[in-house]
Amino acid sequence: MHEMSLCQSIREVIEDRARADGFAAVKTVRLEIGRFSCVEKQALEFAFDAAMRGSVADGARLEIRDLPGRAMCYDCMKEVEIDERFSPCPLCGGTMLMPVAGDEMRIKNLEVI
Repeated sequence: MHEMSLCQSIREVIEDRARADGFAAVKTVRLEIGRFSCVEKQALEFAFDAAMRGSVADGARLEIRDLPGRAMCYDCMKEVEIDERFSPCPLCGGTMLMPVAGDEMRIKNLEVI
């Protein structure tokens, strides 16, 4: 399960920020996860609690915001939102699409004490 290693990386980022900014605890961690990121959100939520034990984020609430998939359609030259990587363009039905967003996963912000 790569979600555990993702959570361990999130923990490292949080611990680094805590040292740099001097906060003692994290109440909420807000993540943004793209539709094409291949992150299983339920597995991430499960792994999050385990990975944060003993850290400044122990007991923190995890909030996840889903980001849409976006692609450039080379048939109609428009940027469009798509549900799946190989979906046709919702505007023209074209199939020459290049994903431009939806692979990302980032910590949007932390609510700290």
